[in-house]
Amino acid sequence: MSFDIQGKLYESFEEQQISDKFKKREFVLEIPDGSYTQYVKFQLTQDKCNLLDQFKSGDELKVTFNLTGKPFTKNGQTMYFTNLQAWRVEPAASNGPAGAPPQSEPAPSFYNSDVDNDLPF
Repeated sequence: MSFDIQGKLYESFEEQQISDKFKKREFVLEIPDGSYTQYVKFQLTQDKCNLLDQFKSGDELKVTFNLTGKPFTKNGQTMYFTNLQAWRVEPAASNGPAGAPPQSEPAPSFYNSDVDNDLPF
C-alpha cells in the first residue's frame, strides 16, 4: 500500500552503507498540520538513494512512500519498528498549500438554459 504526502524538505542526510548489500539515505519533510508542524523522517534505499540529489532544503516536494513495520526479538523482548519507505520524490504541484489535495477544475455543466425543457419536474 502506498501513500502520498506533500511538504517542504527540511533536512537530508548523507547516504549510509549499512552492509555490502544494503545502503540507505534518510530525509526529513516539514509538514504543516493545523497549529503544529510535523517533522517526518523518510528513508530511501538502494538505487533510490539518489532521488534527493536534485533537491535542496526548502524545496516543496511530493513524496510517495510505503508504510512498513517489522517485529524484532532480542533477549526475549519484542520491539516493533515502523518505517516510511520512500520510493518516489518529485517537485510538489504549485496549486495549493503543502499537504492539500490537488485542485481540480469544476465539472463541466451539461445544463443549457436556452433550451426549452418540457419535462414536468
